[in-house]
Order: sequence, then structure tokens, then C-alpha cells
Amino acid sequence: MLPGQSPVLRIIIENLFYPVTLEVLHQIFSKFGTVLKIITFTKNNQFQALLQYADPLNAQYAKMALDGQNIYNACCTLHIDFSKLTSLNVKYNNDKSRDFTRLDLPTGDGHPSLESPMAAAFGAPGIISSPYAGAAGFAPAIGFPQATGLSVPGIPGALGPLALTSSAVTGRMAIPGAGGIPGNSVLLVTNLNPDLITPHGLFILFGVYGDVHRVKIMFNKKENALVQMADANQAQLAMNHLNGQRLYGKVLRATLSKHQAVQLPREGQEDQGLTKDFSNSPLHRFKKPGSKNFQNIFPPSATLHLSNIP
Repeated sequence: MLPGQSPVLRIIIENLFYPVTLEVLHQIFSKFGTVLKIITFTKNNQFQALLQYADPLNAQYAKMALDGQNIYNACCTLHIDFSKLTSLNVKYNNDKSRDFTRLDLPTGDGHPSLESPMAAAFGAPGIISSPYAGAAGFAPAIGFPQATGLSVPGIPGALGPLALTSSAVTGRMAIPGAGGIPGNSVLLVTNLNPDLITPHGLFILFGVYGDVHRVKIMFNKKENALVQMADANQAQLAMNHLNGQRLYGKVLRATLSKHQAVQLPREGQEDQGLTKDFSNSPLHRFKKPGSKNFQNIFPPSATLHLSNIP
């Protein structure tokens, strides 16, 4: 890696047989690290995108793995290089540009808002509504070599095979094994350190990205937990920033859960204090609509920001 290398990639998509949405780009490139911002545009009759990672190393991994690959079989070829820009300035959150750290940005004039069906589909990782899925004579699978998809062993934050399997019945492309509900506010958190993790610890960690209402560490499998956020956007934010991060020596995994709420234990039910309700906690950061705290959401780093010091 070159010194001072940019965390921003410039992506040109050639042979654009089918439209490539911002959500598809986010899904593919998120396998290599936290994507902060994406801007898409057309230049010289070519569809292009600028994509900013939290870390230049993630940009390096993504370029090595994806440059020259096809998104769909035999078309939509990715050509990737490093941008001269070191940071992107995103003014609007819509179908052309997105700042995943700023949910409060306007949609801009003449653009569909994030309340569109695409946004609803985007609420679930790996589930993208597509009118083209199962189109006659065309298999909408990410066309990496060996057909099984590109496996990226040993890369921090990578989730293994990148192939998206298609279902002509539902008209959706989905990552195999992703059983979450689109737009769900409950996260399934796995690969935790059962000796050190507590409901309060998860409440504090996930509370950086939204208001945590309930936490449940699984009674029979204490390396797994459910975390219920205030809404689907906050769940998505927490997932984008925390999935693949190292916590107590283990790489944390966060996905959308199939459960839509965390159930409190019934009276007399043995729980060992593993389920906690934090819905009335005074420590919630995002109770006020449009709170400035929404502007201070970043991936985990080694630098702490302290505020309200007397």
C-alpha cells in the first residue's frame, strides 16, 4: 500500500446491460469494510461512482478483489482505481448519493426520497428488490470466477463468498443464509466473547448508533445476542459500523434478525439477568428529532471524543 493512499475509490462500470443501483454497490463493497459515502454519476456516457471507505486499507482490499470483475454474468464490469479525493462531500441522501453516517440529510429536489420501495428493501443487508431478478435468459448472480463467487479469506471485515443468489419467485437477490426481515429494528449479534460480554456492555456499544430498547443474550448460546434498536435506520447504522469489528478478541458479526422484537422473560422464567429492557434509559442519545448526535456517528476508532466536561 502506498503512503497517503486515498480511502476513496473511483469505479467505472462498463457494459451496463442492467442498471446498477447505489444499494447494489453498497452491498458488494461493504464486504471489504465500512462504506461511509457513495456518489454515482454519468460521465463521458459511462456510469461511474465514487465510494469512500472508513480506512484506506479497505479500499486497497476492495480494489484488489473486485477490479475487472462482473457484477452480473458477462456484463456490468467493474474498473476500479484510487481517487485523488481523500473525502467525499455528500449533500443529499437519495438514489444518486448517500452518506451512511448522516441520516438527517435532505433528499434534494426532484429525487425520490429514501421512503421509496428501494429504501425499504435496503433496510436488509443482502436483500435488494430487483425487477430484473429472474429475467428470461439472464441469471442475476454476481459473476465471479468459479461461479461460486469470490471468496476472500483472511481479509478483516470480509464475509467470504460474494455471490448473490437469485430467486425468480420473489424477484429478490439475497446473500445465502441471510434470513433477516427488511426494515427490521432487531439485530442478531454473533461471535461474541461469552465470558466478557454483558447486556449493559452491548447497550453502551450499540447505543453509539441509535437508542437501544432491549438486549437479550441467548441462554443456551451465550456468544449470540439480540439487540433491539429504536427503528430500522438505527439498526442499519449499527450494523454498517459494527459488523466485522473486533470485540474482546473476537470478530463481531451483526445481521438483521428474523425476530421483530425482543421478548422479556415471563415471570418465574430462568434468565440469569441475560435479558434487559433499556427503553426508558436516561443514556439514550437520539431521543430528540434532528439531534446533533446524528452528525457525530463514525466507525469505531482508537480516538475518543469527550464532551460535556465541566
